[in-house]
Amino acid sequence: MKNENLPLQTSFFIQASTTDRVDNIVKKSMTIGTTTSEDHSVGHEEHPDLRVWGLLTFLASESLMFGGFFATYLFFRGTTAVWPPEGSEVELLVPTINTIILVSSSFVIHFGDSAIKKNDVKGMQLWYGITAIMGAIFLGGQVYEYSTLAYGLTTNVFANCFYIMTGFHGLHVFVGLLLILRVLWRSRRPGEYSATNHTFIEMTEIYWHFVDIIWIVLFTLVYVLTLF
Repeated sequence: MKNENLPLQTSFFIQASTTDRVDNIVKKSMTIGTTTSEDHSVGHEEHPDLRVWGLLTFLASESLMFGGFFATYLFFRGTTAVWPPEGSEVELLVPTINTIILVSSSFVIHFGDSAIKKNDVKGMQLWYGITAIMGAIFLGGQVYEYSTLAYGLTTNVFANCFYIMTGFHGLHVFVGLLLILRVLWRSRRPGEYSATNHTFIEMTEIYWHFVDIIWIVLFTLVYVLTLF
């Protein structure tokens, strides 16, 4: 019992600290969007590459966080006789549908990025709007999955790992959805984005692809490998 409580308490601590970091990226996105708008008024963007590299650095740190979760999960999987424990089986249908939706949304958001590079604001708005809908459906599917499970966060180590990893990823999807909605909201203003002024759109796409890649790894570990 003592050994199970330790990873549980550690996971809570990690999740709380990482939630603060996600809050910071939302605040940073607001600042970036404002900076982009101001730069456009004088006909250029200031240090767009530095902003992109800043995002990539943040995502690299988030990758390490997810890597820690995945390593912990694999450790307990390898040292536990029955995994997942009896009564903690996972649902496959909804997560599989969610996977198809999220992977497809990466292609859709790329169409939006390609559109703005051609100065097609309407096209970008269309594709980003579709991506937002797909992201919302993904989150809705995850909430539905949680509601159908017969175990909770503290039931056992598997349940703890499951809820922490999927919940943490879901939080990132939610942040990505906010970024997409911000792009759509600001794009209502004429001249806000163009073929030469779209750094924030590019950063949003990069973030969304990151969320997609992490989910593919998570889906493979938590759902697919439980079949073997």
